[in-house]
Amino acid sequence: MSKQGRPVLIGTTSVEISELLGRMLSIRKVPHNVLNAKLHQREADIVAEAGRPGQVTIATNMAGRGTDIKLSDEVKAAGGLAIIGTERHDSRRVDRQLRGRSGRQGDPGSSQFYVSLEDNLMRLFGSDRVAKMMDRMGLKEGEVIQHSMMTKSIERAQKKVEENNFGIRKRLLEYDDVMNAQREVVYKRRRHALHGERLKVDISNMVYDTAEIIIQTNKAANDFKNFEFELYRYFSIESPITEEQFGSLTDEEIIGKVYTEAFRSYNEKMEINAEMVYPVIKDVYENPENKYERIVVKFTDGTKELNVISDLKEAYESKGKQMVNDFEKNISLAIIDDAWKTHLRKMDELKQSVQLAVHEQKDPLLIYKFEAFELFKEVIDKVNREILTFLFKGELADNNPDRVREAREQKRKKDNYTTSKEEVLNSDEKEAAQRAAMQQSQQRPQVTETIVRDKPKIGRNERVTIKNVMTGENKTVKFKQAEPLIAKGQWVLIEK
Repeated sequence: MSKQGRPVLIGTTSVEISELLGRMLSIRKVPHNVLNAKLHQREADIVAEAGRPGQVTIATNMAGRGTDIKLSDEVKAAGGLAIIGTERHDSRRVDRQLRGRSGRQGDPGSSQFYVSLEDNLMRLFGSDRVAKMMDRMGLKEGEVIQHSMMTKSIERAQKKVEENNFGIRKRLLEYDDVMNAQREVVYKRRRHALHGERLKVDISNMVYDTAEIIIQTNKAANDFKNFEFELYRYFSIESPITEEQFGSLTDEEIIGKVYTEAFRSYNEKMEINAEMVYPVIKDVYENPENKYERIVVKFTDGTKELNVISDLKEAYESKGKQMVNDFEKNISLAIIDDAWKTHLRKMDELKQSVQLAVHEQKDPLLIYKFEAFELFKEVIDKVNREILTFLFKGELADNNPDRVREAREQKRKKDNYTTSKEEVLNSDEKEAAQRAAMQQSQQRPQVTETIVRDKPKIGRNERVTIKNVMTGENKTVKFKQAEPLIAKGQWVLIEK
């Protein structure tokens, strides 16, 4: 076909086969181009050359998607573009796309696919049955088979693969629907925290939900002491009811009293924070040397610190209330983002672990939905408690105006895809300097530094006490179990 002046497009199923076929044509001295998404800069040129007389182009299925090969009058007179398929694809759609490159808009063309019983498609779906039938018909090795039974067998195999792929995509979508429902809840909370318009409502809901969980848990256990402790831990308030009332009142009545007291205490706390931060903002704003627009102020809850960014003019004009609003936004965003990232990792692990339920003849999707719901409830409860703990306990870390700094945007470096002559020369000079430094270091005598330990080495199985940097919780574990937690920065070593 190439000698007849017809351009040839050879379609393959993988990059490996396209490269193998390219080497085979090179051995036979057949000039050709390979189009397999590796030569990005030459792709447009290869497609432009694919319609020239006698041009051979080897391509993966990327050439079947929207590639329009232009033909000259000379090529049309010779018979147009010839399509050759090395094997049938798993999907009939891809075969049709490849065939559709020729005979476009009334142009002449032809297509021919070659199938072997050793191809993956035929090997997986009924190749033995077809091979036995070919033997009965007396067909020999390498003989051309153009029988309707063979074509139908290939189409049946492709249909099975398509149905299997459809089932996989449908199942994947059902798994993603679970994540999507959770994602909508979290992103809605993030939007409220980001814009701040409904953040007060969210905080009010958090106070109510946390109070409800505390009361229901402790009422079921009839533990008034723990009830008092958790109110102080999360809301920093004393119990608004006595131990006798705790036993006699209903859950709804106790929740109402706790919610009212907690929300009143919260509003008082925010007013106090605004009063504390206003003198600092005033000193910075009225100082003529400072020309800040946005400032960073540190808040702390006693265990961890958080930088709060706010507009200096708005914070000054609102007498510190805008800074408190930004404090609520920053706290909510930081805790939600951190918890959501951890939750995403757990959901990925859960998706893989539930697949083992097949061995128990259970549906993994149902178990995934149930476990994902329980995980998400825990995450929301944890987020609510952490946000409330910081909001109720948080206050200005330092009231020194001199330590307030300007909030500056971090400029991202633009990616430079071009290299100038000067940069190449500079890089050569740097490499020469590095080589010279390495030679000098090799010539110098090596000095072995003795490391002296201040403290005795901790054994792998020794018990150590570690502290959680987020919650302040302490626990005692073996050192080999504490090492990965310390490395992640979640825990710190207190004592041996």
